[in-house]
Amino acid sequence: MGILAFIVVLVALIVAHEFGHFAVAKWSGMRVDEFGLGYPPRAMTVAKRGETAYTLNWLPFGGFVKIYGEDPSAELGAGGRMDPRAFGARPRILQAAVLVAGVLMNLLVAYALLTGLLVAGTPRALAPGELARAKDLTLGVSAVLPGSPAAAAGIAPGDLIVSATDATGSWSAAADPAGFTDFVRQSAGAPVTLTLKHADKLETLAVAPATGLVAEDPARYALGVEVGAVGVVPLSLPRALVEGARLTWGTTALTAGALWHFFASIFVGRADFSEVAGPVGIAGVVGGAARSGLGELLSITALISINLALINLLPIPALDGGRLLFVLIEGALRRPLPASFARAAASVSFALLVLLMLVVTAHDIYKIVG
Repeated sequence: MGILAFIVVLVALIVAHEFGHFAVAKWSGMRVDEFGLGYPPRAMTVAKRGETAYTLNWLPFGGFVKIYGEDPSAELGAGGRMDPRAFGARPRILQAAVLVAGVLMNLLVAYALLTGLLVAGTPRALAPGELARAKDLTLGVSAVLPGSPAAAAGIAPGDLIVSATDATGSWSAAADPAGFTDFVRQSAGAPVTLTLKHADKLETLAVAPATGLVAEDPARYALGVEVGAVGVVPLSLPRALVEGARLTWGTTALTAGALWHFFASIFVGRADFSEVAGPVGIAGVVGGAARSGLGELLSITALISINLALINLLPIPALDGGRLLFVLIEGALRRPLPASFARAAASVSFALLVLLMLVVTAHDIYKIVG
C-alpha cells in the first residue's frame, strides 16, 4: 500500500510538472512532439493530436514532454537553417517561461491541495473564538522549552496530548489548555502520566513537573511545554484561498531555507544527511501518511510538490534551474552557448545528482536497518 501510494504521488507530481512545460510550450508556438506518461520504452500511442503523440510507456515512475529542438543539434531544418518552431529558435523570454512553468505548476498543485484541505477541514491550531464550532478537539504541543522535563522526556512540537493523569487518578480535559496548565500546577511536582500521539504512534510517558520554568511565576510547577487547542474547523472558500496562499508561501520559504542550508553544508563538508530523504525515505513517509488518512496524504503530497519545485530550480544543468541559467547567460551574451559545452555540463551534473541520490538512499536504508 505504501509503495503504491508513493508511486501514485510521484507520477502525479511529475506529470503535473511536465504538463506545465507542455502547456506553455504549446502556447508559445513551439513544436511538441510527445507527451508521455511513464518513461520509455514506449508501450503504446494513446492518441495523436496534430503533431503531438500522447503515449504510455513501460517504466511507470513519472512522465515527460518532448519539445522539438531542446537538443541544439536537432534545431536545424532543411538547408541547415534553424526551424523557427524549435525550442532554441524561440525568443529567450519564451524559453525561460517554458522552463519555469514546471516549477510554477508544482507550486500551484501544492496551493490547490492546501486550499482544498482548509475548505474540507484539517487539524490545525485554533484561535479561542473557533473552539465552539470545532470538531475532533485535542491538545497540541506547539513548543518545548530546552532543558525542561518535557524535553528530557522526548516530547516534541506537534505531539498531541490524548490524556493526562496523576497519582490520584484525576485527569485533564485534553482540549482545554488552561485546564491542562492548572492540572500540572496542582500536581505539586508529583509525576504526571501523559498519553501522547507522537509520530502517529501512541506513547505513554511519566514526567515530573518542576519549578523555575515560568519566568513570571517561578514557583509554579510546569512541564516546559506550550500547548494549544487543535481541531477541525472548515474555512469558507474565500478565506481558504487567502490562507492557502499564506501557507504555501510560508512552507515554500521554510523549505527553501532548509535546502539552502543543506547544499551549503555539502561544500564545507558538514552535510547532515539525516535532514533529507531519498526515494526510500519518502516512500516510507508517504506510506505512513496514506495509512493515517486522505488528509495527511494530501498534506504530504503538497509538501513533496513544493520540494520538487524548489529542487528543479537549483542552478544545476541537468535540472530546469540549470537550463534557465544557460538561457539567461545566452541572453546576456546575445549568442548561444556551444552545444558540446551544454551537453557535457548536463552529463557531469546528472552524474553528481545520481551520486548524491545514492548517498541519500543508502542513508535511508541505514536508518531502517541500523
